[in-house]
Amino acid sequence: MSDLQYKRTCNLIVSDAAGSGLDLSNLTINFAIKKTDGQSPNTASIKVYNLSDETAKQIQKEFTRVVLQAGYESNHGIVFDGNVKAVTLGRENVVDSYIDIQAADGDEGYNFSVVNATLSAGATQRDQIKETAKAMKQFGVAEGHVDSATDTPPLPRGKVMYGNARKYNRQSAQSTGCSWSIQNGRVQVVALKGVLPNTAVQLNSRSGLVGTPEQTSDGIKFRCLINPAIVVGGAIQINERDIQAAKLDDNASGQPDSAEKKEPVEITADGFYRVVSLDIAGNSRGNDWYIDGVCVPLGDTPDGKKVTGNG
Repeated sequence: MSDLQYKRTCNLIVSDAAGSGLDLSNLTINFAIKKTDGQSPNTASIKVYNLSDETAKQIQKEFTRVVLQAGYESNHGIVFDGNVKAVTLGRENVVDSYIDIQAADGDEGYNFSVVNATLSAGATQRDQIKETAKAMKQFGVAEGHVDSATDTPPLPRGKVMYGNARKYNRQSAQSTGCSWSIQNGRVQVVALKGVLPNTAVQLNSRSGLVGTPEQTSDGIKFRCLINPAIVVGGAIQINERDIQAAKLDDNASGQPDSAEKKEPVEITADGFYRVVSLDIAGNSRGNDWYIDGVCVPLGDTPDGKKVTGNG
């Protein structure tokens, strides 16, 4: 086992609109997080066990934000940062009670932000995204990484922007070959043939890979120990010899003859892939401590340079 996987850490903070909060890290925490590069907000279900009745009711009534960090002593970081949507109280058995926090990442900015701006002729899609980020900021969503692909094409004439900010982000992403999403409270725009900078993680048995990655029509599916450096839109490297190739019969099974059959994605020779979804599940005092992810091959980045690993 690598030093990166020594001594689990799990930190959970819940806070109110003013930033005052509670640290629940010393309690038993069970979480399930779903992240994708799609436009819909990422979600989390977080159970915290055996709080006092007073604390449980305070969380239920007062707190609006949750930040969860997880990993290992030498490699931990934020795996979810979002808005509290609902808090329910429950009991697992006679002894153990819990609160179940349902949260979403940037959903208020996604659902309610309205942009009202005018762009001059020559403005780019990046300028349009900056305007939407201003509209989302009042709901706690900041501007994050915006790919250089959005620097073109310039608008031939001025443009009036009025309406839901997510609509304009969708337009900008589609017109520049990018995906857009909200990740840990930040708008993220990544080229479909590129990745976030400085994110490549080599994934093997020493760095936390569990079992054998599988080639499917949706992507390369993998399981690994929780590593906060593995992020949606980031790069990972998996040795092609470590991947189980898809069987054609398995890929086509269950589909009617008239249905379009999706071919499995390519297993790349250099092993680099772009992460498109992550299911992160953990129990601070149990066995679960995994990422189940899907990644797809990536091509040359927009500037023509091949993505490389970080060693």
